[in-house]
Amino acid sequence: MGNVNINIDGRKIKAREGATILEVAEANEIKIPTLCHIKDQPPTGACRICVVEVAGSRTLMGSCHTPVSEGMVIYTNSPKVVAARRVIVELMLTAHTGDCVNDTNAENCVLHNLASDYEVGAPRFRVKVPRYYPAENSNPYVCRDLSKCILCRKCIRACSDIAGKNILSIAYRGFRSKVVMGFDEPLDSEECRDCGVCIEHCPTGALSAPVKV
Repeated sequence: MGNVNINIDGRKIKAREGATILEVAEANEIKIPTLCHIKDQPPTGACRICVVEVAGSRTLMGSCHTPVSEGMVIYTNSPKVVAARRVIVELMLTAHTGDCVNDTNAENCVLHNLASDYEVGAPRFRVKVPRYYPAENSNPYVCRDLSKCILCRKCIRACSDIAGKNILSIAYRGFRSKVVMGFDEPLDSEECRDCGVCIEHCPTGALSAPVKV
């Protein structure tokens, strides 16, 4: 493959044909936020926080899976993009019922930081039944709090594609959807041990390492 000439936020850039907008942006130190993306792994486009505006397109496009093409003009932080990202973050916060106020690791939560960056306050949207799950601390290798989960699926892909264990999946439907192990078994199973890959890739603190005493 050859190279193509594109424009990102007013910068003329020569990019590898077939590369995604996100890959080109990262290579040129242009910041595009992501939640579900795992570097060097196939994109899923699940979170939509990486959307950008492409001149001539009727809709915003996910930068993680959209390849660049000759003459493409891209805006990563236009008013339209910022407005969309704010709504996406607000919707995620609606389902993200974890207690971030009392979480000492909140500064490591990507969603928490995005809400701060885009000045998103308390969600305007309300749900009849909040997504609340008790924290699970019985596993000596990983603690799980699904109330903080945003269903980005990064843990599932890290478990299968990086760790090669393939023990996590999505179960149920709609608002009841959640990440489960096996047939929605407790996390204290011996199948989940000595790894921590899912913890490394969780963007919200839904998965964390046990506190050693």
